[in-house]
Amino acid sequence: MTDQGAMHGDRRLSTKEAAELLGVKPETVYAYVSRGQLSSRRGPGARGSTFDAKEVEALARRNRREPAAPTTGNELSVRTRITLIDKDRYYFRGVDATELALNHSYEEVAEWLWTGTLRPGVGFTAPEETTAAARRAVDALPEHSGPTDRLRVAAISAATADPLRFDLSEEAVIGTGRTLIPTLVAALPPVLPGRRDDGPLARRLWARLTGRKSDDAALHALDTALALLVDHDLAASTLAVRVAASARAHPYAAVSAGLGVLEGPLHGAASALAHRMLIDVLDRGSAGPVVADELRAGRRVPGLGHRLYPGEDPRAQALFALLEVMPKAGPALAAARDVVATAARHTDLHANVDLALAVLTVSSGMPAEAGETIFAVARTAGWIAHALEEYGERPLRMRPSGQYVGLRPPQPLPAPGAPGAASATP
Repeated sequence: MTDQGAMHGDRRLSTKEAAELLGVKPETVYAYVSRGQLSSRRGPGARGSTFDAKEVEALARRNRREPAAPTTGNELSVRTRITLIDKDRYYFRGVDATELALNHSYEEVAEWLWTGTLRPGVGFTAPEETTAAARRAVDALPEHSGPTDRLRVAAISAATADPLRFDLSEEAVIGTGRTLIPTLVAALPPVLPGRRDDGPLARRLWARLTGRKSDDAALHALDTALALLVDHDLAASTLAVRVAASARAHPYAAVSAGLGVLEGPLHGAASALAHRMLIDVLDRGSAGPVVADELRAGRRVPGLGHRLYPGEDPRAQALFALLEVMPKAGPALAAARDVVATAARHTDLHANVDLALAVLTVSSGMPAEAGETIFAVARTAGWIAHALEEYGERPLRMRPSGQYVGLRPPQPLPAPGAPGAASATP
């Protein structure tokens, strides 16, 4: 390892020396370079890159401090360059996320998250062998399996078909993202077998969510929804992905961790509640009795409010604007507005993206669970971006300490049949 005296001169380190000083693999050193955390130089006739010793040492000191990063209460602080949420707006790598989503495809936005480079016209395709393995596994599930069940099984099957899944280099992980996302879509059974299964990812996903024929406006709305939902900072599922990546789980396993958290009713499944509410409003002809039923039962009205946006959810705003030009979205859009206006008499909550997503799924003849599928497919790209970022950090840094509140030791061995310590009152 490089001696400390070398840090005081202008000596440059080889990739191997920099990796040893940082305690990471050589591939991770280049990941630091790609994310702007290190600068490299290749001299004339040099066989590899070299790195400024002082810069490497400074990064090593930062990494050593990271396990003790500032925390507030139970909040975990994680440095990230992916998404910023600020003043009712959100940004991907500093660029307005709604503008990106409205002007670029989901695949293009995903590439921007992963690489910081916009690649117009990029498309994602899955290897046939991987797709076949995922489909076989999904087809073997019970008929009542939910969409996230299918996606988790598809992700695990895709992992078993990839012998290089443990390669955590930046190039390999991005390659996994480009093939895993279309594999997840392809593994879902089409609503009407025999339809064409090619073209943009949004078109392939549409055929797995509804039997209705798509049009340009509907496909644009679905593609934009995917791009809007691609990431949202450290949501619960994203934090789970980063914890898995911190333990150096491969990207398929990290995505599987995210899918496990996403299935909760307070996260990815929230749009299904809004979907069923809109159906109820359409059936009963008014939002009044529906909102009253929700409040009488002590529940929050689905699709309203967001803890990160005191004002309008920018994702909902962007998606509602596209739904305005969808001919078949009129009734569901009117029902959503009725819900917002009715609830506004009692609370100052704005529509969130779950309500906008519910309008899309209701007006497209999709089941209530379709919003969860859209959310999961979309967010997979963001999870890959966060896994990439975490692979460049110190391993196992996301290990908080528990605050023990049980009985203080030493305690006597329990007698057979005696109440356990778990039942004792602290």
